[in-house]
Amino acid sequence: MLVLSRKLEESLIIDEDIEIVVIGIEDGKVKLGINAPKDKKIFRKEVLEEIKKENKNATEVNDDFLKNL
Repeated sequence: MLVLSRKLEESLIIDEDIEIVVIGIEDGKVKLGINAPKDKKIFRKEVLEEIKKENKNATEVNDDFLKNL
């Protein structure tokens, strides 16, 4: 893991086309702004994990469902 320190209004660049800017720091929270191409998908980690979990659950077939067919 790369660990960087940034101050208010400083930024970092990822892969030359994604910029992350520190917009605000308040009450122990950091507000980030992200400039990225529209084809890049950006998710909060907990949301992405929930999406993956729901997708996995949707592909599982239970025995009761098969019996009812």
